[in-house]
Amino acid sequence: MEIDGIPIWYEEHGDPDGTPLVALHGGILTFALSFGDVLPWLTRGRRVIGVELQGHGHTPDTGRPMSIERFADDVAEFLDRVAGGGPADLWGFSLGALTATGVAVRHPSKVRRLVLAAVNIRPDGYHPEITAPEQDDPRLPTEQEFEEWRAAYRSVAPDPDDFFPFLERMQPVVHDWPGWTDDQVRSITAPTLLVIGDQDFVRLDHAAEMLDLFPDCRLTVLPGTKHTEVMQRSEQLRALVGSFLAQPGLPTETRPVH
Repeated sequence: MEIDGIPIWYEEHGDPDGTPLVALHGGILTFALSFGDVLPWLTRGRRVIGVELQGHGHTPDTGRPMSIERFADDVAEFLDRVAGGGPADLWGFSLGALTATGVAVRHPSKVRRLVLAAVNIRPDGYHPEITAPEQDDPRLPTEQEFEEWRAAYRSVAPDPDDFFPFLERMQPVVHDWPGWTDDQVRSITAPTLLVIGDQDFVRLDHAAEMLDLFPDCRLTVLPGTKHTEVMQRSEQLRALVGSFLAQPGLPTETRPVH
């Protein structure tokens, strides 16, 4: 499907008549790498639609300027054309969570519920060591993880040799992005579940700040979990996300932290 000149790859799983859930992968990752562990239970009674953003997975990078806002607008148009304009549930991981937040900010009527895994709302929400030149923080991806990402990219990308150049092009998209303002976050109408690891790129005090800013929100911190491991905690996510998506909404005045 072509959106703003980009042939967007997507795949559908589960019940075609179920509640639509659009799944948005992490940066440099594929849909399968991000959601493969949770897909067996996530598809029960749901129409799960995995979208691969510009330059990721099967979707080519055409050279169009990239931004979080542009990714969010791509997903909003995708919802119009594939999911009847929504509202749909959105589950994003890392870059996908930034994008899902953007859809909720810029196109609120299209979002029913929002699951944001390993998310921040500003670049300073990360521990400073994550972007330090030394790149030796234990929270960063391991060499084995990085090679797994590279292999997945090479197996499906239109230009398999573009992994490192594309990685360079993505750096300013995330790290030079100004973030969402407090007022933009407060404007989000969808009930929201935030999930981060206790060893995440995301600072715990930033997670607490997000909990206060999102109007209808709960926060879960997964113990013993790095940024790259959040989506691998399938059984914990099954209980958390499954119950959250099944609820009509979470009253703002009762926002538990687990």
